[in-house]
Amino acid sequence: MAIDYADIGQRIKQKRIERGFTQETLSELIGIGPSHMSHIEGGTTVPSFEVFVTLLNVLDCSADELLCREIKAGKPVCDNWLTTLIEDCDPTETKILSDTLICLKASLRKNKTTE
Repeated sequence: MAIDYADIGQRIKQKRIERGFTQETLSELIGIGPSHMSHIEGGTTVPSFEVFVTLLNVLDCSADELLCREIKAGKPVCDNWLTTLIEDCDPTETKILSDTLICLKASLRKNKTTE
């Protein structure tokens, strides 16, 4: 399985925005240039381990929050993400989203068995 660095970059960008940082501010805080930060978020540059750990500390998040789709241990974080995603939904919206996920899951499993 190939690592999707663009997906990881998007998660980094999302956390940066949630924390209210610009790319320039975040890059200063972690000790890299803004261009380097842009390439990390775009998935064209892989951050070094040192930069990644510094990112985690500055963004105040865990590695599985950024790598969730890449590691199995990220399931609790994904579960929390799903809960957070629907917590402001009214009962009708929650029902529609639940029904959609149930159908999507069934379709994914059906396609998996036919491959």
